[in-house]
Order: sequence, then C-alpha cells, then structure tokens
Amino acid sequence: MSPDLLMIGSFLLALMLGMPVAIALGLGGVVGIVAGLPPTMLGTFGTNTYNSVAKYPLIAIPLFILTGLIFERAGVAASLVRFAQAIIGPRHGGLTVVAVLVCLIMGGMSGSGPADAAAVAMVMLPSMRKAGYPQPFSASLIAASSSTAILIPPSIALILYSIVVPGVDLRALFAAGIFPGILAGVSLLAPALYFAKKYRWEDPEAVERPPFWPSFKAALPALFAPVIILGGLRSGLFTPTEAAVVAVAYGVLVGCVLYRNLSIRNLWSLMTEAAVTSGVVMFIIALAGIFAWAGTTLGTFQHLADALLSLSENGWVLLGLVMVLVLIAGMLLDAISIYLILIPIVLPLMNHFGWNPIWFGILLAMNIAIGQFTPPVAVNLMVTTRIANIRLEHTIGWAMVFVAAMAVSLVLVMLVPGIALWLPDKLGYVVGPW
Repeated sequence: MSPDLLMIGSFLLALMLGMPVAIALGLGGVVGIVAGLPPTMLGTFGTNTYNSVAKYPLIAIPLFILTGLIFERAGVAASLVRFAQAIIGPRHGGLTVVAVLVCLIMGGMSGSGPADAAAVAMVMLPSMRKAGYPQPFSASLIAASSSTAILIPPSIALILYSIVVPGVDLRALFAAGIFPGILAGVSLLAPALYFAKKYRWEDPEAVERPPFWPSFKAALPALFAPVIILGGLRSGLFTPTEAAVVAVAYGVLVGCVLYRNLSIRNLWSLMTEAAVTSGVVMFIIALAGIFAWAGTTLGTFQHLADALLSLSENGWVLLGLVMVLVLIAGMLLDAISIYLILIPIVLPLMNHFGWNPIWFGILLAMNIAIGQFTPPVAVNLMVTTRIANIRLEHTIGWAMVFVAAMAVSLVLVMLVPGIALWLPDKLGYVVGPW
C-alpha cells in the first residue's frame, strides 16, 4: 500500500475509533513518515510541532477566546437583547429578529459560534418560550444565527485561515466577512418570520416594549466593542494581534467597571477556562503540523488535488464538490480541524483555477458555519439544546430549514464574489482579481 493511502487511512481509522482529532492527525503524520520517508525523519517531530504554533498571529486566538468569555459573562447579551427589543418592538416574529441581530453583534465580540450561542440562548430562550415559540425552533434559530460568528470579525477561524494560506491579509478577510455574515443572518430571518406569522407566535399585545433611551444607554458599552476593534484595525492604530489585547482590556473595563458583573475572582476563572480552551486549539495546530509536513513532503496533498482535477476541468464543478466536502466535514469536525486538514488539499485547486483566496476563505467559513448547526455533531445546536433542556433530535426538522436558508446565501456569495470582496476593495486592502 502506498504511503499516501497509509497516511490518510490511518488518520481516518483513528477518527472512526474515536481518537481526538489532534491525536489522529499526529498519528497519521507519523505513519506517513515511517511508510514513505527515512526513519531519521521522525527527528523532525519536535521541530514541526514547535514551528506550527510559534507564529505571532496565533497569539490572537487565546486572547479572542478570553474576550468572548468575558463578554459572555459580563451580561452584555442581556443589554443587547433589551436594546434590540426596544428597536424592533412587539410584533409577530419580533423576537426572532432580536435573536438574529444580537447573535450578529455578539459575533463581533467573541469570534466563536459556541460562545455566542451560549450567551444568547441563556437570555433569549426563556423570553421566546414565554412568547409561545416552540423550544426546538428557538434553539435551532439561535444555533444557526450564532454560527455567523465565524464570519463576523474578529473570527478565530479566519485568523487561522490567514496563517495557513500564504499572502492573505487578515484585515481584508475580516472586512470580507461582514456582508456575507449579514446576508447569512438575513437568510435565516426569512423562514423564521414566515413561520412566526404563520403559527401566530408572539402576540404583540402581550409583549412589553422596553424604553428606548435607557436600553440604548445600557447597551452602548457593548455596541462600542466591534467599533473599537474594527475601527482600530482600519485606522492602522493596531494590528489584528494587538486588537485582541485591546478587546480583552475593553472587555475587562465593561465587565468590571461599567456593568459590574465581573470580579477579580471571576477574571481568574475566565483566564483559566480560556487557557484550557486555547491549549486544546494549540494542541490540534501543533500535531496538525506533523500531518501537514508529512503530506507535503510525500506529495500526498498534491496527489489528492490531482485526483480531484481528474474528475473535471470545470472550475465550478470542482468548487461545488469542494463545498460539499467541506459541508460534510463541518458536520463532523470543528472549524480549526477542517482548515488544517482540507486547506493543504484544496490549495492547489485554488491556485490552478485562480480562485480569489479571500473570497474562497469566506466560502469555506460560510460552509463551516452551516456545519456548526447541522447534525450529527452540530456543536452550536448541542449548546442551545442543553440550555433549552431538549433532545438534539427534536430540532433536526427546524435545523434543516435553516441549513437550506443559509445555503442560499452561500450560493449567492459563490455566484457574486463582490458580496465578499467589495468592502475590502473599497477600504484599500489588496484583494486580487474578482
């Protein structure tokens, strides 16, 4: 059996046996080295794992994870919900608009779908249940809406993509994710509002509208967070990594001084939780370095790309095939693992067909976002169903409705690259041909 097949086969077998993704990646890489390279190449194990994580932009990942945890525990979601309710007012489907809007804003703070889902679900699910919404519907809508955090900057997944794909400007990626993220949110609202009006959920007369100005005043510190992060990046005041430091400092100010929901003891536990989560992410990245080095040295990734090219010379056909492949992967794996596993394979295709790397990165992110609320794994849906105290299988029907809705927005961005590339181009970032 060829080293290529042994490497890929051992990785897939390890996954099917239930091994963690990081261990499966490392094992696959070691098998590839033993099968196709001199045994002395095992001496590169330490160097490759170190080189994988010894990258300055990766510092932003644990800091944005900490930022998300701080804003989640600071009571930001509750203030945003009241403000959104003050804007939308009582109407059939009003709370669905509030849920999507708050998820989009929270995505601009956390960069993480599960963190976004947890923060919004804790506040929105009781209100939606009281207004007559079925819990499976509410849990599915919040899970789907919070998946837009992977598109709305600062996105942890886009940070990783900018590191894995050479020459991609992270600021351009952040700008490119804004309109597709909003489009994805709007696409979810269409079926949500339809069903809310059809089944007469949320009687407008039974809903109290919060006063606008007090709600706005309470939400103002939270609303400033995305403005500070994106404004600082656009003005050149700080780099994306420095933006993560600013976000943490601002989160501490909001949580401890303005909202006063956090204490020093809370901050210590949050830093511990962020360190554990970051350790898991970095462990995956480190062992993925073994897999990536072995696959590149053996030519495995190029062979797989050539095999895909042999299926068709039509770029659109292969793009559709890649999107299906990423969607399936998104149903089973987390975003970080998908980027580390699939990008080395699809990178030759991107270069062959001249796909814009920023546009392609946003397509991947949108596809992975869909996977975050698509069973069987559906990490966002697991979070919201646990908070709603319902079984995940009860949400499958509603989840499929929102999968179809977001798939429409994905197709639109595929067919009209300007949806993603217009803003970074206008902001003066180098985006390439589109």
